[in-house]
Amino acid sequence: MIVIPTILEKEISLAEVKIRLIKDKTRWLQIDVIDGFFSEGKSFELELLNKMEKEIQNNLLEIHLMVKEPIKWIEKCNFVGASRIIGQVEAMNNKQEFIEKIKNMGVESGLAFDVETEIEEIPKETNIVLLMGRKSGFKNAKFEEKIYKKIEKLIKLRNEKEMDFKIEVDGGIDEEIIKKIKKTGADIACCGGIIFNGNVNDNWEKINYAINN
Repeated sequence: MIVIPTILEKEISLAEVKIRLIKDKTRWLQIDVIDGFFSEGKSFELELLNKMEKEIQNNLLEIHLMVKEPIKWIEKCNFVGASRIIGQVEAMNNKQEFIEKIKNMGVESGLAFDVETEIEEIPKETNIVLLMGRKSGFKNAKFEEKIYKKIEKLIKLRNEKEMDFKIEVDGGIDEEIIKKIKKTGADIACCGGIIFNGNVNDNWEKINYAINN
């Protein structure tokens, strides 16, 4: 399992602080985008990430689109050099079209399912399936235990359909939960608070210890 730090901020200045603290410890960075329609609140303008283009040239960007019609945001993601684009299925009309448009750009594609959303048909070309561990958005909430069953369901679907997507879990994760989701079979854990609340260096070491022991 790998850990990807998540950056969810309303102001680019706050995002920059977090990115600088963690960028040299990880290959991947997840940038969360909220437009105020799909979920309450609004994150910083995605294009502003280009201000840090040189600083994060050694990082890969995963953009998580919690927006209305995420297909309309694909060009913006490409503009900031995204290596992977994930969209919330609840906010899109056509999953296949979304995945295909991203794949045609040579970028990894993914679908995200909110905590209450049942797993639906997943296009064959999908690289990542992201499960929200809590309701998406700025508000904090506890990790929902039902996610473990969702992971098991995805593993079964992946095996039956002979697909090779990776399973990613995001939201409400702590050191104990990260052990459980790894044991259940998830491939990626996206973490925010557990990394940035307190000393980032110490937190990063604790997280990696948790998943390796």
